[in-house]
Amino acid sequence: MTKKYQAPIVKKAFLILDVISKSSQGLKISEISSRLDISKSTVHGITAALEDLGAILRNPVSKKYSIGITLMELGKAAYERLDFKNIARPFMEELMEQCQESVFLGIRNAHKVTVIDIVESRKDFKITSPIGTTLPLLAGAIGKLFLSQMEAKDAQKYLNSNPLIKFTANTIIDPVQYARELEKVQKNGFALDDEEYISGVRAVVAPVKGYFNYVLAIWVVGFKASMSRKKMPSIIEQTLAAADKITKKLSAQ
Repeated sequence: MTKKYQAPIVKKAFLILDVISKSSQGLKISEISSRLDISKSTVHGITAALEDLGAILRNPVSKKYSIGITLMELGKAAYERLDFKNIARPFMEELMEQCQESVFLGIRNAHKVTVIDIVESRKDFKITSPIGTTLPLLAGAIGKLFLSQMEAKDAQKYLNSNPLIKFTANTIIDPVQYARELEKVQKNGFALDDEEYISGVRAVVAPVKGYFNYVLAIWVVGFKASMSRKKMPSIIEQTLAAADKITKKLSAQ
């Protein structure tokens, strides 16, 4: 088995960029050091290198660091590559009209899933979330879907390192039962969330492929009362159809 190359300094640099990006007022070296539990000397060296590259900026008065132009340019370039949003949007809108529930499009980003687009339900009471919101990878049906895309040994390795979290009374935290759920998702091609991430909320998730090596997910989310067991079969069928249409469109590009 090939051993992964470890680069601790790179990981620390990304942690520093992440914590700076989440601070609206910027952070001093001492604050970064305290929040990340990294020595001040290490933080000083990394921030100096990042500042030299233009990834972060240092306010000469407050001595606080904020995100720099270089990082913004990289983020903009990455965002512009997400042309699959434009391709998926019409099918998301169609799906929302069919099921009358909010429709999300997301992509796995390491240990999280990032929401990259949403078509909100027209209902007064609906599930919504800002674009860019990140969800835990193991959150309900989303987690089942993305883990089902892995090789069984890789999924097990991930679960060994990242134990299942009990979000609600319905969350599946038994490893054996969860493994059976993953097998079911692989077989059926979709995943369900029955109040497993948020109480009173259900979801149907299907995979979208065809965009390089990325695996996207499209999911319908709504309150239990409106996503009744009677309606679920049609919502599942509609979600799978939308995922298939997007996949075919992406593959044709």
